Amino acid sequence: MAMEIFRLTKTFPKSEIFSLTSQMIRSSRSVCPNIAEGYRKRQYEKHFKSKPSDADSENSETPLWIDFALACDYISESKK
Repeated sequence: MAMEIFRLTKTFPKSEIFSLTSQMIRSSRSVCPNIAEGYRKRQYEKHFKSKPSDADSENSETPLWIDFALACDYISESKK
């Protein structure tokens, strides 16, 4: 999904690079690293428990940015 969002955001206006585009890319890309970091630090219970929560938060943020892109007519409903 992160790579699909990356490709999709290439079509967005340049004026969105530092706002919508970067937010969409950042939130979609951070899910996997959060899970990986939690796994690597699994011997530290509190850290291990916090990372899936962080990943879930980022995963929940991405659809919000997609909704913004849809509302701005940068993507169509079929791309959502």
